[in-house]
Amino acid sequence: MNGEYTRKSGPSASGRGRPASRGTPSRGKSSRGTPSCGTIRVRNAAGHSAGTAAGRSANPTSRPDVHGASRPDVRGKTRKQPERKSTVRTLREKPEAAPRVQRGRMDISFFFLVVTLMAIGLVMVFSASYATSLYEEGSSLKIVVKQAICVALGLVGMLVASYVPYQVYRKLAIPIYLASAALMYLALLFPNKTGARRWIRLGALTFQPSELMKFALAVMFASLIAVNYRRMDNWRYGFLKFMLWLAPALVAAVLQRHLSGMLLLVIIGFGMMFIAGSKLRWFVIPGIGIGVLGALYLSLKGFGYLQTRFAAWQDPFSNIQNGSWQICQSLYAIGSGGLMGVGLGNSTQKYLWVSEPQNDFIFSIVCEELGLLGAVAIILLFVLFVCSGFSIAMRSPDRFSSMLVTGIILQFGVQALLNIAVVSNSMPTTGISLPFFSAGGTATVIQLCQMGVVLGVSRYCRPTLSRLPDPEQKEEDGRLPTHN
Repeated sequence: MNGEYTRKSGPSASGRGRPASRGTPSRGKSSRGTPSCGTIRVRNAAGHSAGTAAGRSANPTSRPDVHGASRPDVRGKTRKQPERKSTVRTLREKPEAAPRVQRGRMDISFFFLVVTLMAIGLVMVFSASYATSLYEEGSSLKIVVKQAICVALGLVGMLVASYVPYQVYRKLAIPIYLASAALMYLALLFPNKTGARRWIRLGALTFQPSELMKFALAVMFASLIAVNYRRMDNWRYGFLKFMLWLAPALVAAVLQRHLSGMLLLVIIGFGMMFIAGSKLRWFVIPGIGIGVLGALYLSLKGFGYLQTRFAAWQDPFSNIQNGSWQICQSLYAIGSGGLMGVGLGNSTQKYLWVSEPQNDFIFSIVCEELGLLGAVAIILLFVLFVCSGFSIAMRSPDRFSSMLVTGIILQFGVQALLNIAVVSNSMPTTGISLPFFSAGGTATVIQLCQMGVVLGVSRYCRPTLSRLPDPEQKEEDGRLPTHN
C-alpha cells in the first residue's frame, strides 16, 4: 500500500503497521510521485536485516558502516568515498624526509658581517706588518700584498661555495675527512726549524692541513648526528662512534706538536656532541684520563716548553728574557692604547717588540692603535657574527645543515675567544690565530670558503624562526607534531 507502512514495505519501530493520516501526503511517496528519502531508509533497513547475499544484491544502495564503502545519495546512486589515511606513525617506522625547500637568497646580514671583519682585518694586517715585512722581506708591502691576494681568492671561493647545495657535503663527508687526515699525516714529513711538523711546503706555497681538518671534522660529526640523533643518549651511538673518528685527528695533531690545533679539534667535536644531546658525564672521566695520559706523553716527547709557558702565565714579569717575552710585550701594547688608542699606524710595539704582530698577537696591536673602544667594537662584531651564525643554524631546513653550521660557527667563535684570552694573558700562550685578522695565507682562503658553506645553507633557511613542526622530530607517544 502507498498510504501506509506494512510489513512488506519494511518493519516499523514497534513491529506493527500504522495507518497514515488522511490530511497529510503519503510518506511512502512524495506529493510529486517520486520516492522520498524515508522510503530509501526503509529499504536500506530491510536490506541489512536480511543479512544475506540476496539482500545485499537486491539493495545496491546499502551502506555498511566502514570507511571507503559505498554511500547512497538521494537518487539511489552510489558514490565512493576516499579512504581515510591515519597520520599516526609508530616509532619503528622510518621518519619522513624534511620538506624540500627551494634555494633563495643568502643571508645578507651575515655576508656583510664577514666582509666587514675581513676588511678591518686586512687594514690591521697592513698596519701591524709593515715593520716586520721591511725587516724580514725587504719590502714593507710584501706581507699585506700576499694577504690581499689570499683574501681575494677566499672571497671568490666563498661566493662559489655559497651556490653549492649543502647535501653535497653530507655525501662526501667520509672522503673529505680521509683526505684531511691523510694531509695531516703527510705534514709529518716536513719539519720546520723548531721541530714542529704542521705545514706542507711546496715551493713558495705553505699549507696547514689542520685548518682543513677543522672543517672536515664538523662535516663528519654533522653527518653522524643526522643519522644517530635519536640515540645520542646511548653511550655507543652518542659517544663511542664519534671518538672513533676524532681519535685519528688528535693523534696526528700530537705527532705534529700542534697543541692549539688539538685543543680546537676537541672543543669542536665535544661541543657538537653536547649540543646534539650527548650526556655531559661522558666527557668528564674520559677527558681526565686523556688529559693525564697526554700530559705524560708530551713531557716525554719534548713538550717541556709547556711548563715554561705555564709558569710565564702565572707570573709573566718574573723572567721576561726566558719564556715570557711575548706576553709581556703584548701587555705593554694593550696598556699603551688607553681608551682611544694612539691612532691607526702609530703603534710602537710592532717595531720588532711584539712577536708575530701580524699573526697570533695582532689583537694587541689593535688595542694599542684603536684603544679600548676599538677593541670592544671588534669584539662586538664577533659576538654579532656568532649570533647571526647560530640564527642560521636554528633556521636550517634539516638536522645535518643545522649541525654543520653549528660546528663551523663554534670553531670561529671559540678560536677568536681563545686568541683574545692568550693576548690578554687570560690563559697560557699558544699559537691560536684570530679569524679574519691574522695573516695566514691558505688559512684565510679556507676560512672564507667555510663562510661560503654557511651562506649556502642560509639560502635554504626560513626567513624567520618558524613554529611549524620539524618533520624529523617525533613526540614521545609516537605521533607526529600537529600544526598549531
